[in-house]
Amino acid sequence: MTQRRSIKTNLCATWLNHGVSLMIGVFLMPYVLHILGDAQYGSWIFINAIAGYSGLLYLGFGQTISRYVAHYHAKQDWNRLNHVSNVIFVIYLCMGSLALLTAGIIAWLAPHLSDWGTISLYEIRMVILILGLNVFVGLAGSVFGGILMGIQRFDIERGVNLTGALLRLALTLMFLKAEWGLLTIALIFFTVTVVENAGQCYFAFRQVKTFRIGRRYLDWSILKECGSFSGYAFIDAIAWTLIEATDSILIGIFFSPAMIVPYYIALRLTQFINMPIAQIGKVFMPRAGELHANEDHHALQKLVLNGVSLSFLLVTGFFIGVCFFGTTLINTWIGTGYPESHIILMILLGARIIALPVSTFRSVLYGMGHVKIPSLIYISEAIANLILSLVLIQSLGLIGVALGTAIPIFVAELGIILPYAMKKLNITASQLLRTAIAPTLAPLLALLGYSYFLPHFFEIRNSWAILVGVATGGGVFLLGTWLVFEKGTVLLHRSVPESIKS
Repeated sequence: MTQRRSIKTNLCATWLNHGVSLMIGVFLMPYVLHILGDAQYGSWIFINAIAGYSGLLYLGFGQTISRYVAHYHAKQDWNRLNHVSNVIFVIYLCMGSLALLTAGIIAWLAPHLSDWGTISLYEIRMVILILGLNVFVGLAGSVFGGILMGIQRFDIERGVNLTGALLRLALTLMFLKAEWGLLTIALIFFTVTVVENAGQCYFAFRQVKTFRIGRRYLDWSILKECGSFSGYAFIDAIAWTLIEATDSILIGIFFSPAMIVPYYIALRLTQFINMPIAQIGKVFMPRAGELHANEDHHALQKLVLNGVSLSFLLVTGFFIGVCFFGTTLINTWIGTGYPESHIILMILLGARIIALPVSTFRSVLYGMGHVKIPSLIYISEAIANLILSLVLIQSLGLIGVALGTAIPIFVAELGIILPYAMKKLNITASQLLRTAIAPTLAPLLALLGYSYFLPHFFEIRNSWAILVGVATGGGVFLLGTWLVFEKGTVLLHRSVPESIKS
């Protein structure tokens, strides 16, 4: 029961963090966009998309430290825990130094990257250098966040991130203005990164009393143990970066930074929806590693099926809402003038109906140590994404980029990763449909009916008050129906005699 409560606590802490971050992001994006304008804001997105490739410098050790800390913490092998943490910390210091060097090269090449319009080249170069320094601090500090996640203290790790989000909000409201706007926002991001990583460092040492940093813990033989896992996790990171960062870069190169804005509006909304649901898998990964180590296969199956069911229910519910009220949401949030954003949003979010539930399978497989096949499939999906986007952007523009992202997800995630994961976990198709998908159908149909008939009785205007009311009503229909059917299923199960069950 304690372990079950731990998962619930971690999920609640994660969702609280993302809920507040969502509200901050919903407010800040149009605020920053209207202060900077499409040209400056598009340039900021373009530079950040390039900086997004710094995620490759983690070399796959981000997931490695979480998994192996969870393993050694469960076994109370403090010496090995320190070996893993220290070796990865030194690797990250080296990779951070490489990031600074790369930032200097990119800053020098800045005039050749894009048409920056009226923005000062000096400001562009300074922003790139500050983001390079930001990557250095983030890399080094991520070890401490990985320790907190490995010991399943997501509540503390998310709490530190929430503090950072509130600080970013305050600094943006206090200091951002159109003049030197890019430089100001880069400095704000750097300040918040320093504060977040200092906090995670403090709590890592407090929560793991035996944790130490020192040269005597630099046992490089530890890489033999975790090198294979890290290698495939690195392939996974390459795939993620290609999928998440490349779209904005392609648009900036083929068109202009200002053209990124309509696509980014849809992408950002998708990320707002995606982030809290994706945390289900991340929270489950260390728990899966623990269950796998204890050979509790039944609990593993139950864990993944519950996660898939919840992911599918939430993301499909959001998709239904976006189909009916997406244009109203975008017009209320950002303003009129971005008609393509709704279509792009539906394409990107529609693909997440497959990707998010399957990501729960992938996270559990990673926790079990099965990384090779999922990583190879994922990198193939990413390469297909890049090729399709390059082809389709020339004829379909921004819609082509969205389709280039969505099509490989449907093929790879649904057609390849899902059957592989089900086989590894000994889950049948009928078991998946009966246990994970079927309980969500009635709530989703109730939400669909609500979304269809509501505009026939009420005028849906561009108003936050109306949108909040619509969303609240939809949430009541969805979760209320789900709870009713869940309770009914439990009562029915209890009423069936044990002889029939067996």
